[in-house]
Amino acid sequence: MPCMVKTTQIEVATQGHCHIVDVTDAVRDALGRLGPVDSGTVVLFHVGSTGALTTIEYEPGLVKHDINAALERIAPAAGHYEHEKTWHDDNGHAHVRASLLGPSLTVPVVDGQLALGTWQQIVLIDFDTRPRRRSIVCQVIT
Repeated sequence: MPCMVKTTQIEVATQGHCHIVDVTDAVRDALGRLGPVDSGTVVLFHVGSTGALTTIEYEPGLVKHDINAALERIAPAAGHYEHEKTWHDDNGHAHVRASLLGPSLTVPVVDGQLALGTWQQIVLIDFDTRPRRRSIVCQVIT
């Protein structure tokens, strides 16, 4: 049987500065719009170079403190970035952080459901220094 790919987009408003948005329900809604899907794969891709997709346990300590603190140690906001010298802006750390986590995520679909753990959510993290409207391309492959 040939492979089928269906595509939609998820739009998300973000605040910048390591704003973490739980997009799990939006991905489930997109799966429903593109379905029905009994088994397959959902591929998510964040369009842009200062945001990333990953999975986490979406709870206050991790969301509000731990991720930002860890990334601040790796790529500090007040660090020196050649990107800022080149473009005369203030978001070099955002580009580095986004590249470390990456723009895409793949989630299996099993029995019509995203194969996520009990405490696992899909999140978009916006590392930029200002609010933005973010777009995630969502493809379902069956």
